[in-house]
Amino acid sequence: MRTALTERLGLRAPIVQAPMGGASPPALAAAVSNAGALGMLALSWHPPEAARAAIRATRALTDRPFGVNLVLAFPQDERLAICLEEKVAAVSFFWGDPAPYVGACHAAGAVVLSTVGSAAQAGADIEAGVDMVVAQGWEAGGHVLGAVATLPLVRAVVEAVSPTPVIAAGGISDGRALAAVLALGAAGAWIGTRFLATPEAGVHARYRERLLQADEASTVHTRLFDVGWPDAPHRVLRNPTFDAWEAAGRPDTGARPGEGEPVARTPRGAIPRYASTTPGADATGDIDALSLWCGQGVSGVKAVMPAAEVIREIVDEATAVIRALPRETMA
Repeated sequence: MRTALTERLGLRAPIVQAPMGGASPPALAAAVSNAGALGMLALSWHPPEAARAAIRATRALTDRPFGVNLVLAFPQDERLAICLEEKVAAVSFFWGDPAPYVGACHAAGAVVLSTVGSAAQAGADIEAGVDMVVAQGWEAGGHVLGAVATLPLVRAVVEAVSPTPVIAAGGISDGRALAAVLALGAAGAWIGTRFLATPEAGVHARYRERLLQADEASTVHTRLFDVGWPDAPHRVLRNPTFDAWEAAGRPDTGARPGEGEPVARTPRGAIPRYASTTPGADATGDIDALSLWCGQGVSGVKAVMPAAEVIREIVDEATAVIRALPRETMA
């Protein structure tokens, strides 16, 4: 499948693996890139030299293009400098103004992506020199920038910034959804939840199990898991922490049930209730109580399979859907 996204980054599939915190280790990014899509590393909270190590570990596993994501709600200058020194193919920015960083990225030869939640924001980012925008719909898992559903947002953003390539994000987990956003004029899809159910993703087995049990109504959009990233809306699987908070009348931060108590641990320390964190494979304790990031497209996640198989399945289905569309026109 050839689109403006595949042409610009030398891909074979118009798919970008969403950068999902600790769930996006080098093994996942490399597997996605080796399969012809764009693998992404989430480096926003890595110590600078750990960010460098992650880039180099990914490069040792693939000779294909891959990118990095930086959340601008936190200082990123040192990490960005390392990413550009390491000559990553693409840098995506989230939750902040990318304008101050575009020039340095272009000087280093990196393609710049930014995630937007509105057509107005997309236009401003294009004016700042961003090469592609990621139109993130409200259905998306993890932290969610805007409040517009994916289909109307993608249509509006495409109309606002064409011919700049637009990548659609939010609720996309199979080939039918990819075909739908391509029909709206998107150049590709930004997919997260589907890649959580791969052996390469760095997540706890119980987290994967919860994903396979979920349907389109299993998620909630909330600000609940705010320890470490306050006042940032996100979408997660409904779980006992959310249920207890809801039963208590949805109290504000500081007055919530069990606030501050540790509910799980990793070798790096305790994870308190309401932490904004991804349950990794090395976590122990009450995994169900943690922030289980998940988009509404989870109903399309039916089985755990390697990332390369996920990409082949999505592309094959999208191709079949597009070819099956009726060609007749009305007289």
